Amino acid sequence: MVFNTGAALLDAIVLSVVSRDQNGTYGYRITQEVREVLDISESTLYPVLRRLLKDGCLESYDLAIDGRNRRYYRITESGRLQLNLYRGEWNTYAQKISRILEEDIRHE
Repeated sequence: MVFNTGAALLDAIVLSVVSRDQNGTYGYRITQEVREVLDISESTLYPVLRRLLKDGCLESYDLAIDGRNRRYYRITESGRLQLNLYRGEWNTYAQKISRILEEDIRHE
């Protein structure tokens, strides 16, 4: 993608991915799902997870899998509210950009 993926957009994407499973999901799976649509590294996503934890949008818990602890992330009620705000903002933004880009196509 040639467009900049800012912090708020990354927060929205991660919250959306985590919200899909009410029991939560782990970091590697989050990374894989995001990488299906964006070229982004794990080293970019883990600071996003830490920020969302600090802000109270996510909570984490550890689960032993094959003798190793795996950290899971689950969206909080505050995170759901934030995600709904991001979705509304994104829809408004996308509609405005689409209008501008489609207007350019009509005038060519």
